[in-house]
Amino acid sequence: MKKTNRTYIGGQAVVSGVMMRGKRGMATVVRDDKGELHTEAKRITPPEKRSVFTRIPFVRGIVNFVSTLVVGMGTMLRSSEVAFSEEETPSKFSKWLEEKWNASTGDLLTALAAIAGILIALALFLFLPGLFTRLIAGAVPAVADRGKIWYSLIEGGFRLVIFILYIVFTLLLPSMRDTYRYHGAEHKTINCYECGLPLTKENVKKCSRLHDRCGTTFIFIVMIVSILMFALANWVLFGVLQFNPSSQFLSNAVSYLIKLALLPVVAGISYELLKFFALFQGPLVVLFKVPGYLLQKLTTKEPDEEMIECAILAFEKVLDMDANPDSPEKMFATSGKLSKLAETMKKHFAEKGIDESDAEWILSLTLNIPRSALGTERHISQAACKQILSVYEQRLTGRPLWYIYGNTEFYGYQFKVDERVLIPRPETEILVRQAVSALKDGDAVLDLCTGSGAVAVSVACEAAKDKNVSVTATDISAEALEIARENARVNKANVTFLKSDLFEKVRGRFELITANPPYVKSGEIGTLPKDVREFEPHLALDGGVDGLDFYRRIAQKINRYIARGGLCILEVGEDQAQDVIRIFRENSRCDFAMVVKDLNGVERVVKIGF
Repeated sequence: MKKTNRTYIGGQAVVSGVMMRGKRGMATVVRDDKGELHTEAKRITPPEKRSVFTRIPFVRGIVNFVSTLVVGMGTMLRSSEVAFSEEETPSKFSKWLEEKWNASTGDLLTALAAIAGILIALALFLFLPGLFTRLIAGAVPAVADRGKIWYSLIEGGFRLVIFILYIVFTLLLPSMRDTYRYHGAEHKTINCYECGLPLTKENVKKCSRLHDRCGTTFIFIVMIVSILMFALANWVLFGVLQFNPSSQFLSNAVSYLIKLALLPVVAGISYELLKFFALFQGPLVVLFKVPGYLLQKLTTKEPDEEMIECAILAFEKVLDMDANPDSPEKMFATSGKLSKLAETMKKHFAEKGIDESDAEWILSLTLNIPRSALGTERHISQAACKQILSVYEQRLTGRPLWYIYGNTEFYGYQFKVDERVLIPRPETEILVRQAVSALKDGDAVLDLCTGSGAVAVSVACEAAKDKNVSVTATDISAEALEIARENARVNKANVTFLKSDLFEKVRGRFELITANPPYVKSGEIGTLPKDVREFEPHLALDGGVDGLDFYRRIAQKINRYIARGGLCILEVGEDQAQDVIRIFRENSRCDFAMVVKDLNGVERVVKIGF
């Protein structure tokens, strides 16, 4: 198929899944042994913001080679943590690791796998070819001169044969055969996108499992380049410089050290060749690609639909993260230490401008432990981690925490909240406290702009303990009143609710009138934090050009509804208290006005007497 799209996205097969990596994000999708899909998505530094070394030809190949090894190993081990179901209770060894070394079993496996991988690579592709070549040289004197090209070519030939035999050996392992099938799914998905086809299972199935940017092809190019580079190095060392120490050990040691030193150069040259070959499809270039394609026939196998699904989901997530800076990150749900999970959540919240204390609330509420107890280390099971991350990932989108949980505490009572109403703030409790302290037996109370009913319900519940009062609450939003009525029912509060634009439908006079009206300036709504700006109702926020429209409207009509000797208590925005007092003195017949400050010293509540 002819390729019509070009993409920067590449990937790799992992344990029971696929990882895809783009310019701004990487995503891994794994199917566990119960058939459930798990996704981990992380943002990465885009190319334009990375170090200059990632853009310099040849140097970038070295950087990318090291980065790919590190990321690939980490992703492989992360996928293994979720691919297989675990026991809910950690083993004694896991506990010992966490207590003594502040490390998890996964951390230990990562370190051991990295060390083992390096040792195996050195043994198979550096020491073993050299050993076999020396044995051949001992039997055939004609190739014994290390300064001759034949010596290096024989050694390189052994290295290439060992590499191919290693791949063939892995085909005997069932787990590796599955990994190669996921590798095929990764290639087919990328090819499907590059051919301009919709990413469906049927379309992906029809696409080739061979790809120009495959890591297998890259390793083959590395092998060929290393043969040439090492041959050149041997010729210079043993031929031109006539380096021939009496000690065979010293001779071998120097040769190995030179080869190790040349590995970054080999990686840099190989990377540029891979990129060059990927740009062209002509007959001449294809000749250079054929060996890589033949090896890919071994390292990729035909995937089933479930494997293709993993690859598609991973690719689409990266595509979305590259295009959308607000595309949420996700984490695998794995067992581990509470402190580590808390640290990770707080770090990501800080990066998103979200209050870090929300991480503590999520842990506290999900684990059903006080926030004060979060300092005590404990093991988090995979099931508990999954519940925590479900809330955490929603919070990363900017959605307020209490909308996610669907309720919040205010003045000791539970209130249902969602996007139809503002979330009651702690500072509003000052208004309630002032209202409750001013109540007398037989008073009638009116709460304007009631929203969730937090003020009206709290006042009614508190008054019911020792007084007989009536409470009426109004709001212009029918949706807000639905929640307010439910909150009154749940808290057993006797409140009469009216759909009314301030005093519009109100009849009678009241000894106490309360209000927490919209007081944000219209021009400042766009500057509010994302969780307020994009999720809370603007109807309950917008107070007009100067934020004082509702106070003017209340002041102009309050004398018709306030009883003689009555009190009006209002919450105000920062630096608005004196303006509100001036408005009431100019537009109503009030007797006095006073201000109550919040815990931060901000003039938060205005009390006006009539």
